[in-house]
Amino acid sequence: MSDAYRVAVVTGATSGIGKAIVPVLRERGLAVYAVGRNEAQLAELCAATGALPVQADVRDTARIAAALKGVEVDVLVNNAGILSTRAAFQDIDPAEIDAMIDVNLKAPMHLTRLVLPGMVARRRGHLLYIGSSGGQAAFPNMGAYGPSKAGLSLFCDNLRCDLLGTSVRVSEIVPGRVQTALYRTSIADNQAQAVLYDGYRPIQPENIARIVSDVIALPAHVDVARVEVFPTDQATGGGSMVKFQSA
Repeated sequence: MSDAYRVAVVTGATSGIGKAIVPVLRERGLAVYAVGRNEAQLAELCAATGALPVQADVRDTARIAAALKGVEVDVLVNNAGILSTRAAFQDIDPAEIDAMIDVNLKAPMHLTRLVLPGMVARRRGHLLYIGSSGGQAAFPNMGAYGPSKAGLSLFCDNLRCDLLGTSVRVSEIVPGRVQTALYRTSIADNQAQAVLYDGYRPIQPENIARIVSDVIALPAHVDVARVEVFPTDQATGGGSMVKFQSA
């Protein structure tokens, strides 16, 4: 890790992957600003880890900017994301399209724009993005979520082009199935646990936090551009076919 790194910001910090990342970065000696919506969960996390709370929706860039005014951010972990519905695209509520694009793609872009000028001026910094295998390959019923994560992945590639020569690093972590609350609203009747996790061996949030820590720990002249990580029991690819049915 660059010896100059002192301050990190982690979004989506009150549950799942974000909640696992915060203590790992604290153990590395970084001051961590934990961004989350749930005030009670945020207070509990900060009491346990010594992180600094930023109670805000990740889409509220102005509120986050006010909380970080004067702070020299060295590491930004764009973790917050939603999969608010799983349905065939023709059945998706248009509001859900906007929500997933706003949280999964637009918010990370705006937060990056907020901290990046300072990183470039100081010639140090690390931008990390928690992507998804759903942004690398097509999956049924993810016609909004998948493109939002694919856009995030391409954004990372574009950033690397723009940041050449600045010493600012860009890393995308692309997990397969992780046991988090991501699917809690997208699978009806609170069946996410039964459908996705019971009987399976999914990745745990702590596994992703370890990868984030390891990526940051590399020397400043080494940038891990993209890491794809899957459960040993999961693979993408293959194909499906249905029988023709006349109208």
